[in-house]
Amino acid sequence: MTAGAMFVTFEGGEGVGKSTQIRLLAGALEAQGHAVRITREPGGSGGAEAVRHVVLSGAAESHGVRMEALLFAAARSDHVETLIRPALDGGSMVLCDRFMDSSRVYQGITGNLPEPLIDGLERLAINGLRPDITIILDMPAADGLERARARASKAAEVANAVPDRFEKEELETHEKRREAFLDIAARDPVRCRVVDASRSVEAIARDVLAAVEARIAERQDAGVEA
Repeated sequence: MTAGAMFVTFEGGEGVGKSTQIRLLAGALEAQGHAVRITREPGGSGGAEAVRHVVLSGAAESHGVRMEALLFAAARSDHVETLIRPALDGGSMVLCDRFMDSSRVYQGITGNLPEPLIDGLERLAINGLRPDITIILDMPAADGLERARARASKAAEVANAVPDRFEKEELETHEKRREAFLDIAARDPVRCRVVDASRSVEAIARDVLAAVEARIAERQDAGVEA
């Protein structure tokens, strides 16, 4: 990772507004003179996008959560080595919609896979590349799910799309995921920042930018330019 580069990930449940906040943060950082690369998981690279279609369509669901975790890890490895790491080496700020914490929550906590398996897959997939800061957008699971389903319904009217399989799951599952993301933040307060996503888009964006700017300042104080 070169001077000026920073890896920012966004996490949270369905419908919390990650895509919107990533777009707004990218604009703010570019206005400050930073080079910015936006990406997502699953996906972001050619191989990973192919896996995204398989997983979100539900095509892999019948093979079980262990197979799903392996697919996510393979996609993440390709994403890290073909897009994220090269972008960071080139001095860009990389903003990623979901990363390793989503696997811990979706396949680990609600998928009931053992933590040692999740740990091992994570080590292989990220190959030492951890986020500099993770923004966890938090709101009541019921509200986020309502937003996500409304968005999917609107998309279906336009492009004959259907909700992804995670949006179809029960509210109790989404509540468990919300708590799991908050637990991750509590265990790793240096990396993670929780932002209340139940407020206006503008208020959330201000807090997200402030958190990222604070992390940039911390890195500069430590002798790492950004």
